[in-house]
Amino acid sequence: MTAEPNPRPLFSGSREVSGLAHDGAPTRPLFWSVRRELWENRSIYLAPLIVAVVQVFGFAMSTVGMAERRRDVLSLTDPAKQRAIIEMPYDVAAMIMIFVVFIVGAFYCLDALYGERRDRSILFWKSLPVSDLASVLSKITIPLVILPLIAFAFVVGVQVAMLLISSVNLAIHGVSPATTFAHVPVIQNWLVLLYGLVAIALWHAPIYGWLLLVSGWARRATFLWAVLPFIVIEIFERITFGTSYVARLLQDRLMGFAPHAFDFRGQSHPTIDSLSQLTPGHYLSSPGLWIGLLVAAVLLFGAVRLRRYSSPL
Repeated sequence: MTAEPNPRPLFSGSREVSGLAHDGAPTRPLFWSVRRELWENRSIYLAPLIVAVVQVFGFAMSTVGMAERRRDVLSLTDPAKQRAIIEMPYDVAAMIMIFVVFIVGAFYCLDALYGERRDRSILFWKSLPVSDLASVLSKITIPLVILPLIAFAFVVGVQVAMLLISSVNLAIHGVSPATTFAHVPVIQNWLVLLYGLVAIALWHAPIYGWLLLVSGWARRATFLWAVLPFIVIEIFERITFGTSYVARLLQDRLMGFAPHAFDFRGQSHPTIDSLSQLTPGHYLSSPGLWIGLLVAAVLLFGAVRLRRYSSPL
């Protein structure tokens, strides 16, 4: 009598077999689908990693003459200017990383469903006991959850490296490293960053939903199909009516989260000086947020339907 062979696991490295784990627990298709996206799309974390390394290297090069510049800054009579100048490299590092993960998320969504049809792997993935809903949700989880967490982790790592490099450089040249910590509230900035990343991700949800919909529909040139309709509509609106409502709508969807998520009243140059400027209640009560989430849900429903009936290209 021959022994019955063990069935292959649903995903490499998991214990799931035929819908049940070896210990009798049910499988977690969404969890393993997200892990599959990370395994197959290394740019999700490699691109931010490369940017982080470049940022640290660039900052290390910029520390030449830092001690003299720091003495000049400390000689200023305005504490706000002192803080702004000392804190600027850390803020720039965070903003660059936020921009990078947005670009990574956008191009990931454009290829998420299109790539499965292009390389015909959709036939294999459809043969697994994972629903189209779970597959699409795993893909939208990347830009809405995974990339913000990756951005936060890399920004913290970059800023810690910058603090260490600047502290060593200042100490060697006879300037107290405490002058950095006195003007850069590190923990507060990290809390603001985490809150801001969540606010940005939720505000951008319809953008990612639209890109996933295009990815599931277009047969080629996904980027063109994603942006061309808005360009055509904007040109038609401008020529016909002399207005630019579409452009304003797109601008608001890209940057409009800030006035709702933060309190900048009375500031000519928006800055965040304290945690009291965080306004989650105002943000969560914003109609623009919920309208965007509703639109994102509709677009994701369309993406699920497209994947259900899609075939290889």
